[in-house]
Amino acid sequence: MNNLKTGKGFVIFEKDKELIRISACAENAIRFEAFPSKSIIEENYTLMPIETECKVEEKEHSFKLFTEKICVQLEDNGKLTFYKNGEVIIEEKPELTFNSGFRYFESIGDGLYTARETFEAREGEHFYGLGHESSGCFDLKGCSFDLRHVNAKCTIPFVYSSLGYGFIWNSPSTGHADFSNNRTRWSSDATDKIDYVVIAGTPKEVASTLADLTGHAPVMPHWATGFWQSRLRYETQEDLLEVARRYKKEEIPLSAIVCDYFHWTEQGDYKFDPQYWGDVRAMTDELHEMGTKLVVSVWPTINENSENFEYMDKNGMLIKTADGSGKVFDFYGRQAEIDVTNQKTREFVFDKLNKNYLENGVDELWFDEAEPEIHPENFSNLIFSIGRGDKVGLLYPYYYAKMAYDGMRKNGKETPVTLIRCAYLGSQKYGALVWSGDIPSDFRTLSAQVKAGLNMAVCGIPWWNTDIGGFYGGDTQSEEFRELIVRWFQFGVFSPVMRLHGNRNRHGERKRDVKEATGDPNEIWSFGEKNFEILKDLVFLRERLRPYIDEQMKFASEKGYPVMRPMFFEYPEDENCYSLGEQYMFGSDILFAPIVNRGQKEKTVYLPEGEWLLTKNGKKYTTGFYTVEAEIDEYIAFVKNGADVIKAFK
Repeated sequence: MNNLKTGKGFVIFEKDKELIRISACAENAIRFEAFPSKSIIEENYTLMPIETECKVEEKEHSFKLFTEKICVQLEDNGKLTFYKNGEVIIEEKPELTFNSGFRYFESIGDGLYTARETFEAREGEHFYGLGHESSGCFDLKGCSFDLRHVNAKCTIPFVYSSLGYGFIWNSPSTGHADFSNNRTRWSSDATDKIDYVVIAGTPKEVASTLADLTGHAPVMPHWATGFWQSRLRYETQEDLLEVARRYKKEEIPLSAIVCDYFHWTEQGDYKFDPQYWGDVRAMTDELHEMGTKLVVSVWPTINENSENFEYMDKNGMLIKTADGSGKVFDFYGRQAEIDVTNQKTREFVFDKLNKNYLENGVDELWFDEAEPEIHPENFSNLIFSIGRGDKVGLLYPYYYAKMAYDGMRKNGKETPVTLIRCAYLGSQKYGALVWSGDIPSDFRTLSAQVKAGLNMAVCGIPWWNTDIGGFYGGDTQSEEFRELIVRWFQFGVFSPVMRLHGNRNRHGERKRDVKEATGDPNEIWSFGEKNFEILKDLVFLRERLRPYIDEQMKFASEKGYPVMRPMFFEYPEDENCYSLGEQYMFGSDILFAPIVNRGQKEKTVYLPEGEWLLTKNGKKYTTGFYTVEAEIDEYIAFVKNGADVIKAFK
């Protein structure tokens, strides 16, 4: 085959309009790069390729690069086809006709291009992943998605296919992904190459390789697997302490309590307002004596009133904009945002966080607005230190998490845990605990969040959670919300992290002269006496499950397996498991089927191969579909017969 150059673990092929490099980046993974400039650009972003031996087999009009587990064929017309065990798993599709090419580039200046890559649609193929979005879809086949971060939408450009492969779109550019019936297509708004990885294997094999290529999560520390209390918002130090003290008085274990936004003097100051938080060290000391960690909210917003604005602005530490204003978010005035892709920014801001929070006993940080949130949502207007927003914008939360992780590790903290509203491929290695953003408080959203969590689970981010009860629209006095909070709380027990949060409907006037008032109380005793007893029992169930959860968190770190697992993750040969978006495996031994509809008191559950025990009565079941009853104070969970975790339910 003409124009073919081979090297250790890679081949390079030059065609009329592009230069192509294909390399083995793991024993079951092959990376493809196409450079329209015909010059190789070494950008891995968050990918960490593994040097892998491979073989190349040349023919007159094609060649094959292969390992023992995956093979790719490139024809001299430019077409790519990937194989696993001799079977086609993914193949390129021409744009319109056979002669129109297999990859599309259009120059937009500055050495950048819009680009798209199209693959054949395969009959019976299903897709999962792409981060979280409250779309209500479990199987992504037939869906179309923007590749961008916004509040309540986190884009991780990875999917797992039911045909037995994973696909990384290795571009932090904004763009689009289509999984339609006539094609599968990925596109970038601004890039200098097409770059993707195909990983062959079962869900577990792909998950392990994905972790090897993008980073393994640490082992979640034991404290974080317990119950977290939060609400929008505790206005004063005494308000927060009163809540923690009541949990202690009620003898209800409380692992963490969260101090939400506008506890600070000004956006960008990164410190408590002494008018309302007079003795932070005394507060954290008391919390620690009660066995409770303190997590504090941080926003990336900053304005001219901040004591840090002038210095950061003059030293290039803020996101710039193409329109020249530098202001991208309107919240109590026009706000700029810090540029965490700049190492100097990360060091400067963490120094402030360390002096004003961590040295006063604050345990962990909560990075809100981490997309970053901008209005209008125009990433092409952003200019980061590492490039244009439409080219690299998806990396923002990755560097945001890195800021906390690097700083805390330098301080000697073994495993930082940063609650964060967004993520990207590899964020897991920086202790990113991702939550699904500001979502409505209703049953429809609860259903959608279960599916969103399962899609996030296959993307290499094992630490994930939602605001229990949803974030906004919850009336704590209504019967509908009181039913919702119980069902969501049950889901929270069987989530990687169990965290109660929300902006509950306000009743009455604000009590103090504060910029942001609090909503209704949002503690487990805030939803009626009957619910208090139910929720309290669920907190104690979570406590009994923590040794099991700790064990699953070790697997998540060592092997890349998520804690919240789609059914097909454990049972990839069972076709029924690819359509089950409202039940899942919690670790390897628990099957949980959340109630997600108002007034629902029974649910049909599918049990895969094996023997299963219904936790509420110990009744034994075998493979099949079963309708199980669940009153408001009951949940539906099964345990594999013989698993020790059954003891937690007795």
